[in-house]
Amino acid sequence: MEYNSYWYLGLGILSILLLIYVYVATRSNRSLLLFFAMVGLGYLIETVIYNFGHSYQYFPKLIKHDSYYDSNMGAIASNALALPVVATFIGALRKNWKWIIFFTSLFAGIEWTFLQLNIYSHNWWKIGYTALGLLVFYFPISKVFDQLLSHPLTGKLHNILLFLIIGPISASFQFTPIMFVSNRYYELGWFDQLSEDTTAFGSIFYLCTCLFYVWIANRHWEFKWLKYVFTPLLMYTVNGILQKAGILHSLVWWDTWYYVILSVLMLKITVTISKHLSNGPKKNA
Repeated sequence: MEYNSYWYLGLGILSILLLIYVYVATRSNRSLLLFFAMVGLGYLIETVIYNFGHSYQYFPKLIKHDSYYDSNMGAIASNALALPVVATFIGALRKNWKWIIFFTSLFAGIEWTFLQLNIYSHNWWKIGYTALGLLVFYFPISKVFDQLLSHPLTGKLHNILLFLIIGPISASFQFTPIMFVSNRYYELGWFDQLSEDTTAFGSIFYLCTCLFYVWIANRHWEFKWLKYVFTPLLMYTVNGILQKAGILHSLVWWDTWYYVILSVLMLKITVTISKHLSNGPKKNA
């Protein structure tokens, strides 16, 4: 393991420990739902500024065969662990503005340190952008989300929170095999590296699938089992269309079937979480 890796792994481990503390302190599944919602929100932001905007690059040295996938691992340490965990701490434990200012300053300091250590670099991004975003938007909205999750949700708010919560689950299942075992790649000619194309299009793909899962989970069909037939058939068809178009290139025999089975699992997860959100914390805490 290289020097860079220890910094990212340390950040990840500390984040996991803080998340465990929050869950034990609240003794409520609501804190976990809040965590996933904050990860989902972070992923939306990263899709714009990191995947397409090339705002910065990470160098955790965790993946050897591809520098861009390695950078993605650094993004995961930051945006799937450190930032959303602290946001969950602030929201779930109802922390005030002093805590928000403290953690904003802390993350600005961590970013500066990573820059000095040359394990992270800016393209056009600035530390001030990070601080401003955390201070006025990301951390405060965690308190809003926590309030929403404290009550049964219906309508648009229910769908928005459901979409954000299932987003990181779907993204993790989709991207993990791509980065570690190279089961597929997407080729569109958007960027010089196939891994950049794959990450960018994969982000669009998982967001579209999540919109579909939210939509179909809310359908009140007389025969509910039809959802679990229609969903994998649609995933199989979409994969076939992408392959015919020369966008999707499967490299292992199980690739398509993995995503077909995943679609059924994600639909089940979406339906389950949807019921939790509709019932409210009293029935699922």
